[in-house]
Amino acid sequence: MAQNLLTTITSKSKTVRIHRDQPTVIIGERINPTGRKAVLAALQAGDFEMARQDAVAQVKAGAQVLDVNAGVPGADEPALLAQLLSEVMSVVDVPLCIDTANPQALEAALKLYEGKALVNSVNGEEKSLSAILPLVKEYGAAVIGLCMDDDGIPATPEERTAVAEKIIERAAKTGIPAEDIVIDPLAMTMGADHKAGWIALETVKLVVREFGVNITMGASNISFGLPDRKYVNAAFIAMAIQAGLTCPITNPLVTEVNTAVLAADLSLGKDEFGMRWIKAFRNRQKS
Repeated sequence: MAQNLLTTITSKSKTVRIHRDQPTVIIGERINPTGRKAVLAALQAGDFEMARQDAVAQVKAGAQVLDVNAGVPGADEPALLAQLLSEVMSVVDVPLCIDTANPQALEAALKLYEGKALVNSVNGEEKSLSAILPLVKEYGAAVIGLCMDDDGIPATPEERTAVAEKIIERAAKTGIPAEDIVIDPLAMTMGADHKAGWIALETVKLVVREFGVNITMGASNISFGLPDRKYVNAAFIAMAIQAGLTCPITNPLVTEVNTAVLAADLSLGKDEFGMRWIKAFRNRQKS
C-alpha cells in the first residue's frame, strides 16, 4: 500500500494541508454559474456581489478552500475569471481552486493569484494533459486529475484507476510531484446508474492503495435527479471519507452534509477529543 501524501495549497496568508490522517478539507462549490441561474445572471451582468456573499458564507460555514468557476456562455472567460478571482480574494483569505478547462483563462487566473492554487482540472485526454500540466508546473500549483480520457468516462474502478496512473505519470514527466496531484474518481448520478456510487467508492480505494494521493469529488453530483438529495449526499460523503476521500467539493451550507463530514472525521479518529464536533454543535445551537 502506498504512503499517504501531503498536498499543500496556500493563499497570500493561509496554508491548507490535505492529508488522509488529518480532518477532511471542504472545498466550497457555490461560486459556479452551472445550475445556478441567479449566479449566472449576476455574472452576465458584471455583478459580483452574490459571489462575494457566497465566498464569505462558505468560509463561515467551514470551507477551507473555495472553488471559483466563471463558465458563462459567450463571456470572455479569461477576463471574467480573473475579475471573479480578484473579487473573491478581496473578501476571504482562504486558498482558491481555479475551476476552468480553458488554458487561456487558467493562465490569466494563475498570473494574478497570490499563493499556491489548486487547479480544477486536468484529465487523461491528450489535449488536456498537454495544455494544462505545463501551466500547473510553470505557476507551481497543485492540480485535480479527473479519471476520464479520450475514450470518455471508464465504466469500471480498475479502468478509472488506470487513467489516474496515466495522469500521475504524465505529471511526473512534466516535473509535477505526486503530492501535487489530487485525483477525482468522478461521482456520477445514481439516478441514472444505481452502481455509480459503488464505482466511485471502489475507485477511491484503489487509487489510495496504489498511489496514496489525495482524493476529491464533486460529491453533490451523486444525487442529481433524486429526491431528498441532502440525505443521499451526507451518507455518500461519509462513506467516501472512510474509503479515502480527503477534500470533497461540496456545499458547506447544507447542515446534513457538513455534519456528516464532521461525524466521519470523529469516527475515524481525526477530531482530537471531539473538539471540532462539539464546537460545531454549539454553533448550531446558537443559530
